[in-house]
Amino acid sequence: MPPSVLVLTGVVSVQVGAGLAARLFTQIPPAAVTALRLWTAAALMAVAGARPLRQNLAGLVRRRSWRDVAVVAAFGLTLAVMNYSIYQAFARIPLGIAVTIEFLGPLAVAVATSRRLIDLLWVALAGAGVALLTGAGNLAGGHGINLVGLAFALLAGAAWAAYIILSRATGRRFPGASGLTIAMLVAAVVIVPVGVTAGRGALLRPGILATGLAIGLLSSIIPYTLELEALRRVPARVFGIWMSLEPAVAALVGLVMLGEALAVSEWAAIVCVMVACAGAARGSGAQSAQA
Repeated sequence: MPPSVLVLTGVVSVQVGAGLAARLFTQIPPAAVTALRLWTAAALMAVAGARPLRQNLAGLVRRRSWRDVAVVAAFGLTLAVMNYSIYQAFARIPLGIAVTIEFLGPLAVAVATSRRLIDLLWVALAGAGVALLTGAGNLAGGHGINLVGLAFALLAGAAWAAYIILSRATGRRFPGASGLTIAMLVAAVVIVPVGVTAGRGALLRPGILATGLAIGLLSSIIPYTLELEALRRVPARVFGIWMSLEPAVAALVGLVMLGEALAVSEWAAIVCVMVACAGAARGSGAQSAQA
């Protein structure tokens, strides 16, 4: 499959998984859905990579590599916060709007690591997009803005920024997917108290467990695998530009699966953030190549 198809398939997969999760909110709270996603994804990854996982865990204990432990533990905590926050946002604001705001995290990382003046343009464009979103409720057809949902989406964006940094650090310390698997296990453990308290006995229903498994596959396993393969075959700059399609895909999935129709001003805001993310990704990749 061409890398572009891999990336687009991963983007659609993760957003369909998000739509499926939002539908499940009618049966169990978002915190419980978060737990199901992390538990199923962590279990599948641990089973698939059992041997290297055991070897890396044994190596950590043998070498007493506490710095490596701290990095992967922080990575896992970040995964837990990111997943919990974005699901809380999905429960309060439309899918496309939540993902658009969340994308400010990767944009901030790209701009922060750049020395190019043109990146100030991308910041201004993203700011215009956010202004459109927060002001959309005053326009005909707008949803208004749920401040709690906005705050959770911003927290998810901050966690995504930390995810990018910690993912690189973890990748340098652990071979293959072992670091990500350990981080997923940490995230699954961290979310246990919140998930069990929110879901209680409903988490054991076969239908809910099956849906949670589907969400874990669609939102974590499939996109992570496809994105990893795509990154092996295309520059990070190109990958970042393709990933900027995600807010639009999220909005379309929200419309089809959840009936979340957006106003013209909200679509305009999504386009602003998408262009800003694509521009920052292009500039960041070009700068890395020159370095």
